[in-house]
Amino acid sequence: MADVTVSGLIEGGKASGGPPFGPALGPLGVNINQIIGEINEKTKAFAGIKVPVKVIINPDTKEFKVEIGAPTTSAIILKELGISSGAKTKDETVGNLTIDQVRKIAQSKEATIYGNNLADRMKQVLGTCKSMGVTCEGQSPMEIIRKIDSGEIKA
Repeated sequence: MADVTVSGLIEGGKASGGPPFGPALGPLGVNINQIIGEINEKTKAFAGIKVPVKVIINPDTKEFKVEIGAPTTSAIILKELGISSGAKTKDETVGNLTIDQVRKIAQSKEATIYGNNLADRMKQVLGTCKSMGVTCEGQSPMEIIRKIDSGEIKA
C-alpha cells in the first residue's frame, strides 16, 4: 500500500490528539502519542507561531516521518510584534518593526522566500509588512524599500 500523508497547520509545540492529526491518524493504527510527541519536539522552537506539519505514514509497517514546514512571513511578523492579526483596513497601522527585526525575519526565511540576496529578501518582508499595516522605523515599508534600493539602508 502507498504511503499516506496527513497535513495540518498547528501552533508550535502544541499538537494534540485532536484535529487535525488525531482523527486522521487513528484509523491508520499508528501510535498517535508518539507522532504527536515528535511533532511537538520538532516545532517547540516555533512556540506561538502556526507551522505547517506533514506526517508521512507507511500503513504496512506503521513507520512514520514528520516534516515541518516554515512558518509564513506574516506569522513571524505577528510574533515579532506580539500581536494576533494585521490591519483590518488599508489605513490602519498595527505595529512597527525595526530594520534589524526585518533583517532577522528575512534571514530566518532565507530557504523559503525568493531573492538573490538579503536585500531582496528584506524587501519581500517589507512588502508583507505593507499588506499587514506594519511600518518599519516609523516609516512606510515602501519608503524603506526605496532606501534599501538607493543604498541608504544596508542589508
